[in-house]
Amino acid sequence: MTLIRIPQSWEISENSMTPPDVYFKRRRFLKTLIGVGIGSSLMPLNGCGKSSSETALEDSLKLSKLTFTKNPAFSQVDRPVTQEMLAGKYNNFYEFGGTKNIWLKAQNLPTDPWKVEVTGLVKNPTTYDLDDIKKKFPLEERIYRFRCVEAWSMVLPWIGFPMKALIAAVEPTSAAKFVRFTSFYDADITPGPAIHFGSLPWPYEEGLRLEEMANELAFFAVGLYGHDLPKQHGAPIRMVIPWKYGFKGAKSIVKIEFIAEKPATYWNTLVPNEYDFEANVNPNKPHPRWSQATEKFISQGPGLSWEIKETLPFNGYGEYVASLYA
Repeated sequence: MTLIRIPQSWEISENSMTPPDVYFKRRRFLKTLIGVGIGSSLMPLNGCGKSSSETALEDSLKLSKLTFTKNPAFSQVDRPVTQEMLAGKYNNFYEFGGTKNIWLKAQNLPTDPWKVEVTGLVKNPTTYDLDDIKKKFPLEERIYRFRCVEAWSMVLPWIGFPMKALIAAVEPTSAAKFVRFTSFYDADITPGPAIHFGSLPWPYEEGLRLEEMANELAFFAVGLYGHDLPKQHGAPIRMVIPWKYGFKGAKSIVKIEFIAEKPATYWNTLVPNEYDFEANVNPNKPHPRWSQATEKFISQGPGLSWEIKETLPFNGYGEYVASLYA
């Protein structure tokens, strides 16, 4: 007799837990748009003019241009940058729901005014508004690989500043060993998937070891594609940790705490056997329900397009971070 395991109601990934091999088969994808949660927003235009959805998506990406420099050390990778419109409508943002087409719901996120409290075991606790952040920390563009635990990937041109600049500004004490990042939460605005409302560990919290945060790659993004960060990408400020799976990058951050003990984190709390605290990209460590040896790289539009790629250890950034885990 074949045993079929029926998951508990709370067993769900950073987005929907759909197995990647099902999730990305184009024919099935096109036939089951609603079930997969992508929706008609990913369908290519057919020459009949823009739909209201496409127009709304374009509007969500028309944001203020930023002044920044390009960091030559991170100016290119061996893959093309993912098309902005596609990246703008293919998002994980669990606070707004468990499907990929949450970009429209994310426009409800209130971002003005915005405060980020930096507190805990630091000599200079501070509360920044967004203008403070942009003035205090010189902005640069870094083109990074982005790898989702669901085995899809993109390349994105983030704009922001290295996390180590914030560390220098607030001066953690010798007792600080970890950092906790807390995302915006308001049950009326960010309820998460409706079927799980009230049962998930909100607010969304993530964590790093202090030496991980101090690494050259660790980045706070306030922009993307040359302008302010769109709401669906985690406006107005989010974590970008390119050697880790994407769920480690908390969005819409409101609080950063330097602490002595390892913090509880959202997915590690919810499904600890599937999402560990470290969450480094590792092709040799499969997810319990799918392989991580390859990934489906999303690149060109206007429709959904992908290419099978080998997953690289630490997402290709081992020279920067492997020593952290020796």
